[in-house]
Amino acid sequence: MHICHVISGDLWAGAEVMACQLLKSLQLSQGIKLSVLLLNDGRLASELRESGIQVFVISEQDNSFIKIFLTAFRLFSNNPPDVFHTHRYKENFLGYLLSIFMSSHLVATQHGLPEFKKISFIETIKSRLNFFLLRFFFHQVVAVSEDIKSFFIDEYFFDKKRVITVHNGVNLPVHSQYKVDFFRFIIGSAGRFFPVKDYFLLVSVAKFLLQESGVYFVLAGEGPQRESLEKLIEDSLLQDHFHLVGHKEDMDSFYSGLSVYINTSVHEGIPMTILEAMARGLPIIAPRVGGIPEVVDDGVQGFLIDGRDPEAFAEKIMLLYNDKELWQRMSVAAREKAERCFSVERMAQGYLEIYRKLCGENA
Repeated sequence: MHICHVISGDLWAGAEVMACQLLKSLQLSQGIKLSVLLLNDGRLASELRESGIQVFVISEQDNSFIKIFLTAFRLFSNNPPDVFHTHRYKENFLGYLLSIFMSSHLVATQHGLPEFKKISFIETIKSRLNFFLLRFFFHQVVAVSEDIKSFFIDEYFFDKKRVITVHNGVNLPVHSQYKVDFFRFIIGSAGRFFPVKDYFLLVSVAKFLLQESGVYFVLAGEGPQRESLEKLIEDSLLQDHFHLVGHKEDMDSFYSGLSVYINTSVHEGIPMTILEAMARGLPIIAPRVGGIPEVVDDGVQGFLIDGRDPEAFAEKIMLLYNDKELWQRMSVAAREKAERCFSVERMAQGYLEIYRKLCGENA
């Protein structure tokens, strides 16, 4: 069974991390031949090549969409994939066109909901065409959360049989004794500096705790809002308590330096960063949005916040800061749920069952 993933590969964000871990796990499955078509060279390409996975890169910077399609057609015409598995709208279009000529099955993973912002007329047309293709021509649409699945069925009227939920999964680091320094209690987050992440709210949370000398904030990542965040941190007199640490290649060392992981997003699917933090025994503080409640049980692995009041986030931070036993219980519960529900092996098995069902093999 030949499975070809089609991914942009221009970023190293949640979707790329998920795809990388999924592909590495699928590579261990018997009877599966994997290939990956990327539209950009970069970290994802390097990670997959190092794992021995067949990678083809057709640069979208140097080629028109038509040329990308023709090149891909030549690459796979002699050995058509049984399944094209795509990950974003541009890849959905490409996978669909290739499948017409190769009679391949189509699977798409929806990693999140559309960011509802003002877009151009052309972008609106592209978005509508994308959902049209997914609804009528893809054999299986995979939602990473039940929240996204419900959105597709209720808002876009997808056939329930065509949409299935497979939660994201992460590699579980070697279990070790959880430790935290309550004299330097570090609240951390990581992601792209984009509006949907709402890191301005995180700065507002930090302002409520400015007088708590032992509480610090760190934010890993980059993006177009960096300059605005730096200015807000400076204007809020938080330079000694809130640090932007840039892009991190080694996320293990980032998580190991934290006491609590915080998320402030307006919407999320199943955030890989929350899963990674839980796998390392970090309690989570996050808004009750998107798929997050499917990951974090309020009061068990951390706290879910209703609304976007920074004081509510700050109060939960102080609960954990002042109660070592509570922190320990949530730390253990976070690791246990990551092991039980969100391992990369569990995720890969979910996708394998989809592929085998489509190809008429026994799951």
